[in-house]
Amino acid sequence: MPGLVSKDVIELLGIVEETFPNATFKIRVLSPQAKDHVLHCTLAGRMRVSRVRILPGDKVKVEMTPYDLEKGRIVYRYRSDQKFPELEADAKSSDAA
Repeated sequence: MPGLVSKDVIELLGIVEETFPNATFKIRVLSPQAKDHVLHCTLAGRMRVSRVRILPGDKVKVEMTPYDLEKGRIVYRYRSDQKFPELEADAKSSDAA
């Protein structure tokens, strides 16, 4: 059914390290719990349709399932002037503690 979102999806933030010719990317996850975990990701369908360009060094939001921890799907590319909202919230909460 179109438009339904799966509940067993893990959202992560990362940086594109490498691009491959078949529209796949090597992403390094930035969350402190991941400890520099590397994923092989493809573009989400709506990003592919709207022709979003992904380059090395771009900050992206990645979705992955808990069943395969090596693959993911890029669902959002942050602009260069845009900050990671989730990482800022984590930094503020750790400063308050």
